[in-house]
Amino acid sequence: MPIANLKLLRQSFRYALRGIRYAWKHEQNFRIQSLIAGGVIILSLMLQVKPWEATTLLLVIATVLGLELANSIFEKLADILQPRIHDYVKVMKDLMAAAVLGASILAVAIGLIIFVPYFI
Repeated sequence: MPIANLKLLRQSFRYALRGIRYAWKHEQNFRIQSLIAGGVIILSLMLQVKPWEATTLLLVIATVLGLELANSIFEKLADILQPRIHDYVKVMKDLMAAAVLGASILAVAIGLIIFVPYFI
């Protein structure tokens, strides 16, 4: 038995890319965060940051973008259920947005910790 079915693997990548295209087209915050992430990656290449700093930046970028995608999923699901569910749907959507905001604030702090010494 093969370890991976390449046809299924390619299909999985197609689904993932379709999701990213959807998020790019329909989710403003995902576009903004992606553009900022691209700028951070370009800046880190220009400044030739240390490998551990680059790893940290990539992990932070993945965390913020992943949370933003999760937030988008949660909002779509909550919008489907909202007419039949409790007022807590709004609270849950707000909490998820707060998680993305918290990760974004932490990402800015980490970016400053890493990049400021290169400019001083």
